[in-house]
Amino acid sequence: MTVAVVVFTRDLRVRDHPALAAGSRADLLVPLFVVDDRLVWEFHRSPNRLQFLVDSLADLDAGLRRLGGALVVRRGDWLDEVAKVVEASGANIVHVSADVSSFAQARLDALQARGERQGFAVAAHPGVTVVPPDELRTGSGTAYQVFTPYYRRWLAAPWRTLATRPRAITLPGGVAPGVVPALSTLTDLPPAPDVMRGGETAALARLKRWTGHDLARYPEMHNALPDDATSRCSPYLHFGCLSSLEVATRLRDRHGGEAFVRQLCWRDFFHQLLASRPELGWEDMRGRGVPAGTDDATFDAWRHGNTGYPLVDAGMRQLQREGFVHNRARMVVASFLTKDLDTAWQRGARHFMELLVDGDVANNQLNWQWVAGTGTDANPHRIFNPIRQSERFDPDGVYIRRYVPELASVAATLIHDPPSSERARVGYPDKLVDHADAIAAYRARLS
Repeated sequence: MTVAVVVFTRDLRVRDHPALAAGSRADLLVPLFVVDDRLVWEFHRSPNRLQFLVDSLADLDAGLRRLGGALVVRRGDWLDEVAKVVEASGANIVHVSADVSSFAQARLDALQARGERQGFAVAAHPGVTVVPPDELRTGSGTAYQVFTPYYRRWLAAPWRTLATRPRAITLPGGVAPGVVPALSTLTDLPPAPDVMRGGETAALARLKRWTGHDLARYPEMHNALPDDATSRCSPYLHFGCLSSLEVATRLRDRHGGEAFVRQLCWRDFFHQLLASRPELGWEDMRGRGVPAGTDDATFDAWRHGNTGYPLVDAGMRQLQREGFVHNRARMVVASFLTKDLDTAWQRGARHFMELLVDGDVANNQLNWQWVAGTGTDANPHRIFNPIRQSERFDPDGVYIRRYVPELASVAATLIHDPPSSERARVGYPDKLVDHADAIAAYRARLS
């Protein structure tokens, strides 16, 4: 009788799960998730993501139980706990989804080395991206560093067939399911008040609602801040509650789908780049010199949404309230920090990783590098004017009023840059810096 273990990591679903599909061909299967003490320590300051993880694990357990199995939960050192479950179950193979961060790659290498010593095989499967990170290469055999040629190759590449969901799962005797941890056992910090709920069930429901209502208008409306017409699927993609391949396959030929699927290609693009150069998670791809901004008080004003620029403050307060930020606002607040305040992108990326539910090393850090002008398509002079962006993408101030309530009574004609009298009337701060002066100083340093 054959026994297999499937170790869930960033793939918390039962649909289109190649590792799970392969493992289910064994007679007995152990679906395992290890609450890694190392990651718990690293993410204890990220209650939004930990809450989303807890939700997703509970939903995954429910999905596996409907198939006759259950999620086996263990806590401790990831490698040791996987090895213990393999030994206890009598499994001879471990299936796992391959990932791209330096941490994930090192963990897989260590598991394969343990398997060689302990006598079990390790099979790595696709499942985190649409196209596997190492599948597309330039003519010189390197990862793509420019998006457009990668996008052309990505569209032309054959995509794998969607994996079939297991019909039934049978646990081996002697392997008791554990208990999905409560948030209080992982962190003593509370999550944001309006953080999204995790899990495959919530992900599929959200995608269905959004597809029916907003997909067709996505090309025209995805930058419109008041309408919030984006899918908000990024947390579900990050935790693998949704398969990016299944989403791309089902939506690519629908009206509005091409523009949306292009965003999934950007996700793959950054994943393949990080897989080839893991150091880009925290190091400049292309240096731009030493930023001048080091003032903690100035950084805290940005972090708490008190810069005096309404759109910047709205974006930062959305992050605090929801653990999520509209993508247009992300670019504006990142540009403001790295250009107007001339601060190292790593500082902003680290703050985002603490609060974002969809905090993803590839997407978060490499998008920060793109805005900062240190990454792909490096252009240090790409600058988002926070007032012009506000006038263009939130013309009536709806988004601003949603997240900066003290500006609720300010007229639409004034809300993008309220005069001093209006700021004093409603208790809104003066501008932290003058945009024109700050950008002139930034450009002078670059030159």
